[in-house]
Order: sequence, then structure tokens, then C-alpha cells
Amino acid sequence: MKLDRKEILKALETITVAGEGKNMVESGAIQNVITFGDEVVVDVLLTTPALHIKKRAEVDIMKVIHDKVYEKAKIKVNIKVEAPQKQDKPNEIKGKAIPGISNIIAVSSGKGGVGKSTITANLAVTLVNMGFKVGVLDADVYGPSMPIMFDVENAKPISVVIDGKSKMQPVQSYGVEILSIGFFTKPDQAVIWRGPMASKALNQMIFDANWGEIDFMLIDLPPGTGDIHLSIMQSLPITGAVVVSTPQAVALADAKKGVSMFANESINVPVLGIIENMSYFTPEELPNNKYYIFGKEGARNLAEDLNVPFLGEIPLVQSIREAGDYGRPAALQTASPLEKAFEDLARNVVQETVNRNDNLPATEAIKITTMAGCSAVKGK
Repeated sequence: MKLDRKEILKALETITVAGEGKNMVESGAIQNVITFGDEVVVDVLLTTPALHIKKRAEVDIMKVIHDKVYEKAKIKVNIKVEAPQKQDKPNEIKGKAIPGISNIIAVSSGKGGVGKSTITANLAVTLVNMGFKVGVLDADVYGPSMPIMFDVENAKPISVVIDGKSKMQPVQSYGVEILSIGFFTKPDQAVIWRGPMASKALNQMIFDANWGEIDFMLIDLPPGTGDIHLSIMQSLPITGAVVVSTPQAVALADAKKGVSMFANESINVPVLGIIENMSYFTPEELPNNKYYIFGKEGARNLAEDLNVPFLGEIPLVQSIREAGDYGRPAALQTASPLEKAFEDLARNVVQETVNRNDNLPATEAIKITTMAGCSAVKGK
């Protein structure tokens, strides 16, 4: 008997690969059917190497041909397994999005003492002055400093009901929405938590808060690279990270590790750039002099070596420290060199955020609008 190829294909349309909805012909699993008299060769392509799936496919093919075409057909089934390639999206954003928050910027430092929190606070108020809506999440669980820097040490987030659910209302200062573990502990109370407890507290401040509409949420990360960093990046769709360093070699070595952490294949958070803090010292009596106490242009050179943007330099000025201690960020000093320095820094951060979002996959649904003369990024 001579087997008919069309009849065999019609029979194969009645069976499916286990776990798939389409029949074998429609799904493309049947690659080819060749007949020689009463012999038939069926080439099959599967996307799973599971032995039981392969065996079932072979049995189903032989049975349906015997039952529906010719019971004495000599059948050979060739099965090839080819797992589908994972489509990695460039700079793919991870984590669960928070409604109303357009961009989440992680502010990081390889080591403590380089002024990461000071940069975060001043960047926040500068963005507010530029017309953006800004939130700050103080994720430095073991050393929260935002309540002091924003002069809200004694504030407590109140509970509000949103859509029938109880939410924390962030504390507002200088137009910035703020949440910190410091609001829930006493000033002299040490936070002695293991990683999972700290992560749970952060998740509550992230997802159980009424942040509202935010253009930029700045996350003040703890120094180094550890548990909290991983938890944050698993929980949130981080738009990008900025790394703060001082110019000296020790700080730069740790900053390099910080950049490496974000660039790690399993994390893959885009680095928007490096900020150099305490770049130089200019005494008040010698305003034209610059003294490079910690080294000159170290962070700028590191940014160039790592091929990431250099976002700007902030000088070593006593009033920055004093302003932080008094709870009024130095960037609020109008018509001052510090205001200009932080404004330049903020503009660079905004521009790099826009550049980063230009390269996002279309499924992330991010579009760019213009606000107060600067490019802002809005989610749908």
C-alpha cells in the first residue's frame, strides 16, 4: 500500500504535544513527513527535553497513523529537541512596579563616609525646585539619616485609607515625600535585624505607602554591596543607579565594586553615572583657590575607565555639613555656588535617566514629556 502524505498530516492534526494547546501540525512540531510505499518517516521538533514528553509524542504519532491511516504502516519517528532561546531585553527592568512612580533611582556608594545620603537629600530638593515630584526612601536601615537631614526627626507617618486599604502616608519636607526606618525607632535605638527582617520592613515602606504621583523616587541605599541591595533590586523596577565616591583611591576601589554589582548579569541595573563628592576645598578667604585634599578627578577618571557617565562634582564645603546637621539641605541656599553645583548634577541625572529610558523595551510603556524646561519621564 502507498501511504498518502496529506492523509497522514490530517491525522496528525488530531493530536497535540503535552502541555501545548495547538495540534502538532499547527504548532510546527511536525517538521516533515516523508512516505515510501507503506513506510513513513515523521520528523518532530519539541521544545522540551523531558523524556516522558518525547515518549508520549512518539507513541501518539504511531497510534494515530495506525488507527486513522493504515494499521500496518511502518513508522519511524525522529524527535529533535530545541529549547526556545530566552529573549533578554536590553536593560530590562525587574521587580514589581509601584503605580504612580515613574522613575526609581538607587543612590549607592561602595563605602561609608563619602556623603551618599547628603547627595541624595540635596539631589531631592533640587529636583523639587526644578518642578519634579520627588520621593526619598531611606533604605539605609542600620544608619538612617534622612529624618535629620530634612529636619523631621520627630515626625511619624500617619495612616490613611486608600481604596479601602490602610496605607502609610510619607512625611513631607521641602516638598519631598520621605519614608525612613528612622521614623519608627528611637534616636538612640540600634536596629539589630537580620537581612530578612530588614527586607520585610523595606517592603512595607515601599508597597504599603501612599506615595502618590512621583517623577523620581530616590533610594538611599546602605554603603557597600549586600542583602539590602539585592532585596531592593528584587522588589522594585529600578530605573538606574548612581554611585557616589570621593576622589581618593580607597573610595574609588569600592565605587568600582558598586558599579560592578549593578552591571552583574543577574542584576543588570543600568548605571546612570558616578558622582564625585568632596572633589576639592575652597577656603572662604581664597575663593579662587582649589585644594584637592582627597586627590584630583579620581571619580571622573574612574567613570571614563568604566565607560559610564560622569554626573558631576560637589566641593568639600563646611556649609554642606552644617546644612545637613540643621536639617536644611545646602542646595536650598539660593544664588550660591552650591545651588548651581547641585542643579548641574540634577540636570545630568535627569538627562541620563531620559537617555536610559530611550533604550527601554516598548513593553515597559515609558514615554518622555517636558516639565519646567527639563525632560521628565512619565509612565502610562
